[in-house]
Amino acid sequence: LNDSATTELYTFSQHDALPISGQSLFAQSKQERKEQKERVVREIVDSGRIKIDVDRAVPMAGRSVNLTSPYSLEIHGDSILSYLPYFGRAYSAPYGGGEGLTFKEVAAEKEQTSEKKGSSEIKFRVKTKEDVYMFRVEVYPNGSVTINVTPVNKQAITFYGDVALDLK
Repeated sequence: LNDSATTELYTFSQHDALPISGQSLFAQSKQERKEQKERVVREIVDSGRIKIDVDRAVPMAGRSVNLTSPYSLEIHGDSILSYLPYFGRAYSAPYGGGEGLTFKEVAAEKEQTSEKKGSSEIKFRVKTKEDVYMFRVEVYPNGSVTINVTPVNKQAITFYGDVALDLK
């Protein structure tokens, strides 16, 4: 007799497992993640406190510029905090070039609408000491954002980025 306990090890290959449709489980999980992200984006937009991290600028005349610094646009009710670069032609600019699109101002004529397929559009006008800007911010259900900025004294510019989901 052998007094020591006997341990038997079994190894399974993926072919030994029950034939569960893993692909549909994965797809369902992916779908659930997508729906959860859409809910979070919707809650952030509806709250009126949105931070958009911008990673690309497209000037009216010129090539797309990938942005490596942490540029952003924050909307807190009617308060707008813009930390965006400007690339393009200025028809009139202050001495020294000005501040670009870096300002903290109160928005005028702000309106927010929900569009088909779950996207939201936020439009507002901001007047700074340098210019008057019309902003059109399109927030898509997946969190991606397009920001169109039309200044009075400069060429228009478009920015692309994402809603910051970890707004503190």
